[in-house]
Amino acid sequence: MIATCELNDFGPVTSFNTEGFSNLNLIIGKNSSGKTWLLKLLYTVIRSQEEHGRGDDNREFYEVLSDKLYWTFQTDHLGDLVKKGKQNRLKLATKMQDGGQLAVEFSATTSKQVKPSKNTLSPRNDNTIFLPPKEVLSLWNIILKSALQDRTFGYDATYSDLVLALQNQPQKGRNYDSFSQSRSMLEAIFQGKVVFEDNQWIYKQGHAKYSIHGTAEGIKKIAILDTLLDNRFLSPNPVIFIDEPESALHPTAIIKLLDILGLLAKQGIQVFMATHSYYVVKKMVLMAKQTQKRIPCFMPDDDGVWSESCLLRDGLPDNDIINTSIRLFEEEFEGI
Repeated sequence: MIATCELNDFGPVTSFNTEGFSNLNLIIGKNSSGKTWLLKLLYTVIRSQEEHGRGDDNREFYEVLSDKLYWTFQTDHLGDLVKKGKQNRLKLATKMQDGGQLAVEFSATTSKQVKPSKNTLSPRNDNTIFLPPKEVLSLWNIILKSALQDRTFGYDATYSDLVLALQNQPQKGRNYDSFSQSRSMLEAIFQGKVVFEDNQWIYKQGHAKYSIHGTAEGIKKIAILDTLLDNRFLSPNPVIFIDEPESALHPTAIIKLLDILGLLAKQGIQVFMATHSYYVVKKMVLMAKQTQKRIPCFMPDDDGVWSESCLLRDGLPDNDIINTSIRLFEEEFEGI
């Protein structure tokens, strides 16, 4: 799992620094502040670590990392990821909980390859995954064709990696207890199951079957996590990145989903979430207070400097998401 990260001059991010991540981590901020950029960069690092040396892939680590950066951020020149400025250089230093470290630095003139100045990362047998705001089940064949056959920009590597992970067949035998419990909770949310049959995804509710194209977005989104637990792509020690977990979900489903993520975190899974939702933030605060676990919240200032703004067990962060929600409540109360 990821222990720390130091980052400078990365797109909209002037700097990011933390003394330590936890099993549950929350990232909040305005639109275009760099939330998704941060999630994707951390995903790129740890997924490159996992892919390096697997199977018949004989590429050097820097080649895996460069390729993953290219297809995740879909920019012709990797130097375009550097924050605009004559002397700016993107600097990244991460440390894993097992002590492994990675340091990378490059300028705006960098084209296709970046080479770490330090790399002591050990091989990882776990599988990290990125869950985007939109579901992928109804577009899986289009995503694979675009990313793997046509090799064109459109759906980035987080989407194609996810679709490939979902193609794994369900595994027989007893699952991890927390995974089985999580699956039961997930399937209870949408009162059914999504399965891959006859080369297509379908939604099954009792004996009835429905086309995935006519299935609600929220059901398809929940089904993605259920499938990854069912086919054992996720093991007890991966990292899950979730961009806008609230997307397409009813508030009640959001709360239940966060309960499930809390259960998975107890198993050892590390979770990073970027959100705009008051419900997500409030629920995470309640979870932190109930468990007294360390759940850090990261926010940027107006200059793009990110830091650990608070621990959620200490209460709601001072943020526009929270302040706007409180202001709307006060306006309604005053109008009564």
